Amino acid sequence: MDIPSSKPPLKTGTTKQAGDAAEDEALRYLQKHGLHLLQRNYRSPGRGGGEIDLIMATPDGTTVFVEVRSRASGSHGGAAASISFFKQQRIVFAARHYLLRQRRVPPCRFDVVLVEPAGLQWLQAAFDAG
Repeated sequence: MDIPSSKPPLKTGTTKQAGDAAEDEALRYLQKHGLHLLQRNYRSPGRGGGEIDLIMATPDGTTVFVEVRSRASGSHGGAAASISFFKQQRIVFAARHYLLRQRRVPPCRFDVVLVEPAGLQWLQAAFDAG
């Protein structure tokens, strides 16, 4: 689902500030679409651990692990091209660690939100744990 970006991407500041701004925009968008935040910037322990930008819940109880990617330009494939298989595996690792702490394992999926100058794109079930 493509929508125009509500604000232009940051051109000044640090990469972290730009990433945080993209996460803020993605969070607002997902909340407008009925998801609610469970946790932000969840990190699994250890050197090989991963980070999940947003952990959200749908109204039906599905836990959604969201990777937010932002790029100032579409060159080199844009934001979507930056989610390598290795990056996906680190996200899956962190998701498994998160789920170990839950009483019951809910239905889950892995979404990606791309924040680019052309707008925001929400890719539902963008990859799986397999």
